[in-house]
Amino acid sequence: MKAAVCPRYGPPEAVRVEELPSPALQPGQVRVQVAAAAVNYPDVLLVADRYQVHVPPPFIPGSEFSGTITEICSPEGDFEIGAKVTGSAMFGAFAEEVCVPAGSLARVPGGVDDRSAAASGVAHRTAYHALRSMARVQSGDGVVILGAGGGVGLAAVQLAAALGTRVTAVASSNEKLDVARRYGAAAVVNHRSGDLRAALLEAAPDGAHAVIDPVGGELSEPALRSLRRGGRFVTVGYASGVIPRIPLNLVLVKGVHVLGFQFQDVPGEEFARNEAELRGLLASGTIAPHIGAVYPLSEVAAALRHVADGRAVGKVLIALSADSSTPITP
Repeated sequence: MKAAVCPRYGPPEAVRVEELPSPALQPGQVRVQVAAAAVNYPDVLLVADRYQVHVPPPFIPGSEFSGTITEICSPEGDFEIGAKVTGSAMFGAFAEEVCVPAGSLARVPGGVDDRSAAASGVAHRTAYHALRSMARVQSGDGVVILGAGGGVGLAAVQLAAALGTRVTAVASSNEKLDVARRYGAAAVVNHRSGDLRAALLEAAPDGAHAVIDPVGGELSEPALRSLRRGGRFVTVGYASGVIPRIPLNLVLVKGVHVLGFQFQDVPGEEFARNEAELRGLLASGTIAPHIGAVYPLSEVAAALRHVADGRAVGKVLIALSADSSTPITP
């Protein structure tokens, strides 16, 4: 099979495409013929050895994919050969085949194509669980979403709007904010154009009910200051590469809640509810992921560079099957 390989730690350009043997299927695993894989910022960090988890090279990067089951060696899961699935793993997705535990897969809702399945897996699930179970947003709430042009951020914009909230989208370029408007943002802020705290106060004079933050860095504190008393600040990730240091007196004085999001922290009943609701939104076409660029596997380094440089709008994909192979590059 063809696969992208990181032979040594370094920049995206260190990754190259090689011909490798198909991975061996282990007990408890399912083999998937990969149709499309999404490029996420942690993929860039793993290649550079800057992530909190270290994967010794050589390894196949890629953490999110969609495809078709071709072989099963697991009693878990209600899957059959030929089923369309989406899944995630720490690495291994930028390849024509991947072997993963059955428990890491989800069935693709009817009517959702391979590209959309790959693009909506991690980002939309992260955003929806963060909004529903951490931020606990209600229709009519005001929500500030940082990194609103990226995968998780733009998914959060779409989903928060679908839940009936008033979204203030924050991003680094007018291009990204134009897309956020198309997906339901009521107000937009380019954080490179001036004082973010002042801009958020103008957008939500009474304070926001919640903040979703997949960026971190210098944006986090002014976003937290934009919350009304009792608001919820949900930290999802640190795409800026900088973990923020929040003055705890702000949490005390404003009476706000600061929460970290991880899938395993969502209570079981809520998790099942959220997953069912999200599948319904995708299957009905109420929401759809924004795919900003699609690269063939032969240009995997360029796709990683696209994400590393912060140019991604929505999701960036690697196409691995004929059905998803038409490139869309900026």
